[in-house]
Amino acid sequence: MSENRPLAARATLRLALLMAAAVAALSLMAMALQYRLVETRMTEAARATLTADLGGYAALYEQRRIIALRQAIEYRAAAPSGAEMLLLLDRRGNVLAGTEAQWPAGLTAQGAGFTVDPAEEFTQGGTRWLAVARELPGGFPLLVARSLAPVDATLASLRRGMAALGLALLLAGAGVGWLAARSVMRRIGRLNDLADRVAGGELSARLPGPRSRDEFGLLETHVHGMLDRIENLNRATHRLSDTIAHELRTPLNRLMQKLGRIEGQEEVVDALRSEIRQSIRVFDSLLDISRAEADQGSGGGLVPVDLSEVAQEVWELYEPMAEDKGLLVQADVAPGLRVLGDRNLIAQMLSNLIDNAIKYCGPGDSLRLTLTEGADRHLMQVADTGPGLPEDLRAEAFDRFTRAERDRGIKGHGLGLALVRAIAARHGAKLEMPAAEKGFVLDIGWPKLAS
Repeated sequence: MSENRPLAARATLRLALLMAAAVAALSLMAMALQYRLVETRMTEAARATLTADLGGYAALYEQRRIIALRQAIEYRAAAPSGAEMLLLLDRRGNVLAGTEAQWPAGLTAQGAGFTVDPAEEFTQGGTRWLAVARELPGGFPLLVARSLAPVDATLASLRRGMAALGLALLLAGAGVGWLAARSVMRRIGRLNDLADRVAGGELSARLPGPRSRDEFGLLETHVHGMLDRIENLNRATHRLSDTIAHELRTPLNRLMQKLGRIEGQEEVVDALRSEIRQSIRVFDSLLDISRAEADQGSGGGLVPVDLSEVAQEVWELYEPMAEDKGLLVQADVAPGLRVLGDRNLIAQMLSNLIDNAIKYCGPGDSLRLTLTEGADRHLMQVADTGPGLPEDLRAEAFDRFTRAERDRGIKGHGLGLALVRAIAARHGAKLEMPAAEKGFVLDIGWPKLAS
């Protein structure tokens, strides 16, 4: 059954994705922390290099002021490394020495010393720079900057590595999560399969093989114990019903025989016989229900049956009675639909449904029987436009002895639908009572006979 569910509805997939997402999230958090540490360390290294450069220029400035500083910058600019930017201007803004032809746009000289703080970042030519811009005594602007390109290149490489590693972790986490989830869901699936079999009436179903000593094994043990208890109680209930029905039928039959010896009171005798026959019918119905419920899910005694033929025969038997009562009758039975079943029980089920419909409907009401072939099951429907079931009784319609107060004057004992349910369960058929504007509708889905 689980294989027919949509992929997104499978707990295995959701659990695997959850585990993969958790592993990937934790890994990305760790990598993000590492990324921040690397970025901080490399930026600090660039600041340290910049501090060292400023220290050297400060020493030269102390010796010969602008002249020494200009000579040092000219010397460094003669063999540019691409990793540093140097620029010294005069009071009018003309370049005295440096690696650049002009002062970078948007950069303002701050302070007058050779300290690294305050330093600022700016971008030129697609490269980020960490710069110290100062205005030396006398109005000489000085720029000393270090390229952050190595930092950016290292961080870009690190990001690519993190993305690849994150993807690999996500895939690995999904794989490991899938395997773990499959293992867990396989064991849950065993319990679900068992529950499906039990729900289908196979109370004797049990999980095969030895049970493990973990929580799943303990759960299976508890489920088996529960099923054993249910099976024992069910067996005891059936035994009690059979015993009561058998034991009471015998004295009632004896009473019927003794009534035949009474003379001169024919009306009283006939009334008593009628009551006794009604009681015997109740016990017969209870026995039929108990037998059908006892055989539920066993499959024993079921043979291939032409469902169409049985339905047509039962309909032809009751059609004259329905017409005599003034009902509008209609049957639409597709031919050749076969099921695995008990012919007599199927006929008894249909007889109960059609007889009930005739009993409760009045002249002018309609009665319809249809049988069609569905995708997975043969679909049978018995529908009438009679008084139907009161809304407050729909939930317990298939319980024994369920009758509406308005129907107390009509002969019956409220066992017809209980027998229908028991026979349907015996055959693995599904019952549904769709809502109807008027009357009573019962849908029966019969399992197709495997070819």
